[in-house]
Amino acid sequence: MELILTIALFAFSSGITPGPNNIMLMSSGVNFGVKRSLPHLFGICIGFPAMVLAIGLGLSAVFQSYPILHVIVKYVGISYLLYLAWLIANSSAKMNGKVTVTPLTFIQAAAFQWVNPKAWIMGIGAIATFTTMQQALAPQVITIVSVFFCVALPSAFVWLGFGVALKRILKNQRQQKIFNVSMALLLVLSIIPMIAP
Repeated sequence: MELILTIALFAFSSGITPGPNNIMLMSSGVNFGVKRSLPHLFGICIGFPAMVLAIGLGLSAVFQSYPILHVIVKYVGISYLLYLAWLIANSSAKMNGKVTVTPLTFIQAAAFQWVNPKAWIMGIGAIATFTTMQQALAPQVITIVSVFFCVALPSAFVWLGFGVALKRILKNQRQQKIFNVSMALLLVLSIIPMIAP
């Protein structure tokens, strides 16, 4: 039980802090509201634990054997984050009577986890920290994945809720545009540590 609480604390501290998923969820809450953002939210909450499961069951060994794959995933992730930042900066919701961008779908959000560097760091860190070679690996990985799923859901709803609350504060198209550009810039700033050697 103590191990589960420790994993939960790790999952909460890494999942509630700002990162690409949370910034995009908050932006989706502002631009599209709760209902239209739910596929995005569930894509994160299911896609990330699925990625941690794959890491725990052997994918990290592939990256150790073929380091070029890690480099490729890193730069594909950075490119995709820049594209998402551009979409966020240029999105606008119904304040002007039309929708110019749609929220991420479940599949898009789940697939994004595979190119999200923060997700990789969290997943590899959890597997390396909370597993031991003295016990069967699969049950340990399943425990970690289960805890991450249970913690990811409320964390994601918090960030979506921030976005919905901000939507009430942003009274006009200009304010919403400033918010969207600010969120896009934060997303770009989150990439800087990934580029550094």
